[in-house]
Amino acid sequence: MTQKLLKKAYTEVSYVSGPLLFLQNAPDLSYNAIVRIVDGSGRERGGQVIEVSKEYTVLQVFEETSGIDLSSTTVNLVEDVARLGVSKDMIGRRFNGIGLPIDGLPPVVAEQRLPIGGAPINPVAREKPEEFIQTGISTIDTLISLVRGQKLPIFSGSGLPANELAAQIARQATVIGEDTEFAVVFAAMGVTQRELTFFTQEFERTGALARSVLFLNKADDPAVERLLTPKMALTAAEYLAFEHDYHVLVILTDMTNYCEALREIGGAREEIPGRRGYPGYMYTDLASIYERAGVVRGKKGSVTQLPILSMPDDDVTHPIPDLTGYITEGQIYLARDLHNKGIYPPINPGPSLSRLMNNGIGEGKTRKDHKNVADQLQAAYANGLDLRRLVAITGEDALSENDKLYLKFADEFEKAFINQGSENRTVDDSLTIAWSILSKLPKSELTRLSNDQIDKYYGAKMDELWGAAKSGI
Repeated sequence: MTQKLLKKAYTEVSYVSGPLLFLQNAPDLSYNAIVRIVDGSGRERGGQVIEVSKEYTVLQVFEETSGIDLSSTTVNLVEDVARLGVSKDMIGRRFNGIGLPIDGLPPVVAEQRLPIGGAPINPVAREKPEEFIQTGISTIDTLISLVRGQKLPIFSGSGLPANELAAQIARQATVIGEDTEFAVVFAAMGVTQRELTFFTQEFERTGALARSVLFLNKADDPAVERLLTPKMALTAAEYLAFEHDYHVLVILTDMTNYCEALREIGGAREEIPGRRGYPGYMYTDLASIYERAGVVRGKKGSVTQLPILSMPDDDVTHPIPDLTGYITEGQIYLARDLHNKGIYPPINPGPSLSRLMNNGIGEGKTRKDHKNVADQLQAAYANGLDLRRLVAITGEDALSENDKLYLKFADEFEKAFINQGSENRTVDDSLTIAWSILSKLPKSELTRLSNDQIDKYYGAKMDELWGAAKSGI
């Protein structure tokens, strides 16, 4: 329940700087408290306390601060901390960045009101993530496998189809081999109206909305609201996972917009900037978001994260992807050269990595040959790419017959395996396609595969491979 407004009204507003309002003589307001700001014309705005000292209290205003008359503005306490009203009925609904419904339906009747800051998962209570999540994307499922409870970011560049990939994963993702409830919590930060329309229509058209909760923050919404959006989404995810036993996949796009909002607020507070103008605490701020993924001992549900971030100028050393790489358990790279070839999704398996992949694949989880096939694909594709660079200098005449086979393998791998379009493939489908491409190489080159696996799968026609896959070697 929301607390009643305090009788005391704080009136000593000293000045406004961007989205921040500075209030004097209010040291009893607590950090993260939610307030209501009423100006002289009677207009109400929401706000949150972000700093308290003896001299002044700093408020983030959720709406525009233009038109605030300092002499006639009052501030009242609403809640001691930012909270979200949560309920299982949130599934299938759309909300703005601060948790208000934007789908034309009535507000959700809250079963609980939870602090959006969440509670860090005690390391002792964490279970080892080891259940495979099938995304339906061959490159991810086979080579960069996602595990339940993992945080695996997607590194994109400007103009690359990260949003389309996010929507496809939201539509297709599932936990295989278990009769469990699966939900998607999707948070979009700083998206344009075109992107918002795309996400809304895509979720509705494909039926993904029926198992999803959407938090949508537009580019023209206040930057302050952008900082609350991922915390709102993760609060909803934790509630569904740990109170209702859902396996929840949280997709956060775009974390770069979130960090830009951090920088904007830091500038308004006149903080000393860190690398490239971002606040020095950005690492801990990002960690407070990413570390809310995991599996908790004694709980059937889980929270898995797929944060998406745009790398400015495709620079992986930029502070946002750089710090994200330290915190998370791998990364998925989208490649501009693959995108320029018309390949979708343009995932580059070379620099991509899932550090928890081996925990979630193999016999009894995916297939016994999964790890060997993944290693062989990576090795053969890397060899093919090296030869492409050599051919650009020397031409194909200098190549051996085996080298030419690797060149053809790289082309076939990109066209038939990576380039799957909007198709939803099971992990068995993906491994079957992988074997059909590997069979174009001589057996002597398949050094990462066992003789039993080669005897069973090598050279078989596609329909035979489908049948062999069902027996699960």
